[in-house]
Amino acid sequence: MIEVRGLRVRRGRRVVLDGVDFEAPRGAISCVLGPNGAGKSTLLKAIVGLLPHDGAITLDGEPLKELPARHRATRLAYVPQRTQLTSALHVETVVGHGRYAHTGGLGRPGEGDRRAIHDAMERCDVVGLAHRRFDHLSAGEARRVLLARALATEARVILLDEPTEALDVRHALELHALLRELADEGYALVVVLHGLDAARRRTDRALLLKDGAVVASGPSAEVVSPEHVRAVYGVELLEDAALGFRLGGPA
Repeated sequence: MIEVRGLRVRRGRRVVLDGVDFEAPRGAISCVLGPNGAGKSTLLKAIVGLLPHDGAITLDGEPLKELPARHRATRLAYVPQRTQLTSALHVETVVGHGRYAHTGGLGRPGEGDRRAIHDAMERCDVVGLAHRRFDHLSAGEARRVLLARALATEARVILLDEPTEALDVRHALELHALLRELADEGYALVVVLHGLDAARRRTDRALLLKDGAVVASGPSAEVVSPEHVRAVYGVELLEDAALGFRLGGPA
């Protein structure tokens, strides 16, 4: 599991996160919620080591900062909200980059690597994109490819920043279903979401942030409550007010 204690992140003179405690156990989908600027993406970037921070972050009890980068990459994967990757490489090659920590980038991938790449692409429904150029993909297609790259690492802890952004309804539902499958297989998943309905219905635990501080944490159904939504977002939570969808029917 991922455990965060007393996390503090500064960006210049501004304190973006202050005193954040957070746990993401294996076998569960943990979501991070909050309005724009609350510090959600900053939290994920600090966990994966992209931002300097104070406080303790451990993975299965081991301080993350003490793990060699290559070792950490086989245990923790990150899918960013936006990618800087504009490569003309084929999708299959991009997904294959998830095996770099296993192969060191030397030589051709072995049978185990090829199997991990194919399985990841199949689970993310991007096998049909294998020979497309990454820079020719739609935003939604690119997000699915980046998730496949994360799965190809075979890391058992995956952090995803707004993974359903730019996905159509069907692929968003399929992604939520995939996350549940992974949690049932023992993965620890940390997901930044804006949709409170999805957070309440499709995740197990939630961390609610406002202005870089924790407002509430615990079971998602308790965190996404009328009182917390009113205090953080300034809106009233209307039960069963959203449209509902489920997988099924002709593709």
